[in-house]
Amino acid sequence: MARVEYHKSNSLAKGWIIAGLLIACLLIISSVFLLLYPFASSEKESYFKGDNPILIEGKQAGNAMIEGESIYMPYTFLKEYIDDAITFDEKSNSIIITTKNKVVQMPSESLTYYVNEEPVQLHFSVFKVKEGEKYVAIEPILAYYPIEYTILPETNAISIKKDAQEIVHGVVTNKKVHEEKLRLRTDADLQSPYTDQALQEEKLTIEGEKGDYYFVRKENGNAGYLKKDFVSENRKETITITHKKEEVHVPKIEGPIQLTWEAVYSKNPDTAKIPQMPGVNVISPTWFELGDETGAIKNLGSLDFVTWAQKQGYQVWGLFSNAFDPGLTHEAFKNFETRQKMIRQLLHFSQIYQLNGINLDIENVNQDDGPLITQFVREAVPYFHEAGLTVSMDITFIAGGNWSAFYERDKLASLVDYLIVMAYDEHWGSSPNAGSVASLPWVETNLQKLLEIVPNDHLILGVPLYARLWEVKDTGEVSSQALSMSKVQEWLQKNGLTPVYDETSGQNYAELYSAEEQATYKIWLEDELSLSKRADMAVKYDLAGVASWSRYFANESAWTALSLGEGQITKK
Repeated sequence: MARVEYHKSNSLAKGWIIAGLLIACLLIISSVFLLLYPFASSEKESYFKGDNPILIEGKQAGNAMIEGESIYMPYTFLKEYIDDAITFDEKSNSIIITTKNKVVQMPSESLTYYVNEEPVQLHFSVFKVKEGEKYVAIEPILAYYPIEYTILPETNAISIKKDAQEIVHGVVTNKKVHEEKLRLRTDADLQSPYTDQALQEEKLTIEGEKGDYYFVRKENGNAGYLKKDFVSENRKETITITHKKEEVHVPKIEGPIQLTWEAVYSKNPDTAKIPQMPGVNVISPTWFELGDETGAIKNLGSLDFVTWAQKQGYQVWGLFSNAFDPGLTHEAFKNFETRQKMIRQLLHFSQIYQLNGINLDIENVNQDDGPLITQFVREAVPYFHEAGLTVSMDITFIAGGNWSAFYERDKLASLVDYLIVMAYDEHWGSSPNAGSVASLPWVETNLQKLLEIVPNDHLILGVPLYARLWEVKDTGEVSSQALSMSKVQEWLQKNGLTPVYDETSGQNYAELYSAEEQATYKIWLEDELSLSKRADMAVKYDLAGVASWSRYFANESAWTALSLGEGQITKK
């Protein structure tokens, strides 16, 4: 009897063990299942942050300010997304907008703004400052940029669209699926929070994709990830915004430009003594120079000179320089009012002297002030073009230091009619080493780099008409003097020298040792050979022309060597 009871107890114990093992297995399997199965998150997040969100290029870009019926966009937003040339002028407390034909000044808290100095009256302020942030009303902005805005339903987000923007439209599936699967997720994962609920057959825009998900946007602006299985693309659209294009009517020179600068330091030359210059079609006299920090300009202009030049078939582009003074330049160019003062004076001079163009020669500027120079050009060109003036600007090759680093060459190229690269002073007057003013390989190498930034049809190649006679003492002391083409020939004849071709520079070269002076004299010639090669380079790279510094240094052979073809002035 006892034995029988023992076996019953042993069987019962085994049953409990097996049951326990089964339960444990079920617990482990269910735990793994719960861990791995992607249950959809029910957490909801707001897509937009703050009031009056701005939606552009598929993302929120700050927040607008709404006062009454007026919508104001942050200045920082306009500068980043609409036009980085929009500028705030601290002294006048104004926003400045420039286009090809217009300069717009929007003073703070004013019911008036100015277009090319003409007042425009409104019933609200265009420019406001709130809690230290600047805001500009969007309505006047629409007149100057191909953009449009829409206030979206439910969210009141302000959607900004640009001309030529591409939009992909889609629609949610009409299959019946659980609503959790139609929620717009913050990431391509059902376990991520959601921003909004999509509905069957709802229209969406498709803005991207990630794995098995599309990034889609509802008409209210909310967006998120939705599985591709539940969205189908149905059409593509390119936004077209009607915007009147501004046209610039400036007299052009048919064919290549051949400009020469007329260096005027105190008085104008006797035109009766200026020889014929075959091929030249533009003269640029150095008449106008920044006088003081208030923007006053010194004037050496001459109507008699212009009358003579135009009778010879030359256009006259009056040159304006900053006196090559970095401190003076900073003070005069930093404020909108002084920039406008300079522009008004140059316009006045252009009318008095009946000029065909303006040549801007801004040099030796602190690098940090480069944007001020660009802004001056932005503000000046619309007025100059309105007056029928061709606008050119002198630049250097790309380099460091005050004489080069400040130029924003790509921006300047988009503003002016021509950039003139001063392709000389490879070795300048006080250089510690003797060398060519502009060896041909040096010019070509630097020209190639510049053409990566500046379009060739906007670029004129500057060439030197002078050479430097170097004196290299046996002690190592180096000095030089600039000689005209005629003076170089006189020096060669006087010393009985015949130049030889220097392959390194691509120029003719002469050298003389003076035992008496214990010095070696060296000169790399600017002659018919050198100038012809420079003209050939302008043709090779299909440039807009050549410009020579300066007429005073030339002899008769210079103009023939530089001739690129007969340019004819087109009448207005």
